[in-house]
Amino acid sequence: MTRTHLKTVSIATSQDPSTLSKQQKAFNSLIKQIEKSRAQLVAWEAASQAYLEKYSREWVPLVETSQALQIKFVHRLDQASCQPGLTKTERGMIADLIVELAGDLVAARNDAEMKAVYNKHSGTDFDSEEAARIKAMKAMLEASLGVELGDVDMNSPEDVMQHAKAQIDARQAREDAEQEAREEHKAKRKKSAKQLAKEARQQAEAQQISQSIREVYRKLVSALHPDREPDPRERDRKTALMKRVNLAYDKKDLLQLLELQLELEHIDQASIGQIGEERLKHYNTILKEQHIELIQEIMHVEGEFRARFGIDPLLRVSPGNIMGHLKNDIRDVQYVIQDIGKNLRVFDDVKKFKAWLKEMRRRPARDDYFDDPDYF
Repeated sequence: MTRTHLKTVSIATSQDPSTLSKQQKAFNSLIKQIEKSRAQLVAWEAASQAYLEKYSREWVPLVETSQALQIKFVHRLDQASCQPGLTKTERGMIADLIVELAGDLVAARNDAEMKAVYNKHSGTDFDSEEAARIKAMKAMLEASLGVELGDVDMNSPEDVMQHAKAQIDARQAREDAEQEAREEHKAKRKKSAKQLAKEARQQAEAQQISQSIREVYRKLVSALHPDREPDPRERDRKTALMKRVNLAYDKKDLLQLLELQLELEHIDQASIGQIGEERLKHYNTILKEQHIELIQEIMHVEGEFRARFGIDPLLRVSPGNIMGHLKNDIRDVQYVIQDIGKNLRVFDDVKKFKAWLKEMRRRPARDDYFDDPDYF
């Protein structure tokens, strides 16, 4: 989302802000909220791009290096499990380590060699376990979401969510249609004078709100008219402005239409302060809706960012902190790479290897050995 620097729209007062009316204060407050949300969207765009570049340039190669070392480490564990001089307890611990580490690698890379090593030491079959896990997860999702996932690829979160969303949207559409039918049936019954008056007020207000945007749009169109401009350069400028006007009108972006009026000097801050209370009330209704849409767009952008990079849903993220999180992740992977390289040397001496196993036995169980830089 890129944005041209526009003049700020506000109702100014030279002295005490308390001289502003209720609608004027609401107008200024909504403008500030929208500007803040706009800035947040722009910040998300810039931060996401910077994150992607650093992620691709630094994180991805490090993860590939780390996984290659992890595979080597598992192979060395597999080889060590066959050497003489180990106790039954030590062999059992080696098998547990291999199952944990190889299982993670198969899940991450679907590596055939790691799958064979996993099957050898687990006494089970990875594919069978994975099929059972997916079946259970599928049943849980179907029950919790009230959908049927059919033969959707459960290994693709995007496909699962798209399939589920399509069914949820279809169900919501049916429910909306049923609700609309009930309301139509109810509307056919004789209405009281109070109900009729309320509906008339709502319709009139909706028309006024639409008219408010349309009037600003018409004034801009009337002033621009690029097709009537004889000068080629000025015609190009007006054509570009007209595109911005049309885009803002299509999106019902009242604030940008007002900003364009300021930019073209069709209005000034003083004339904004002269807008009547009733018109301001309509403007404020439009601006409230615009602000809600911006908040929803920010939530959507953040959600897409989390999904794309596998961000923990419980981790608080913002344009200001995502690069810090990535730097920490990169540092942790670097530590893991260093530690795996160091610990590969324990396989060169059986005494060192047995001492290392003893140290591992004293440590608490880990959810993911390779993701914990303190493990090695």
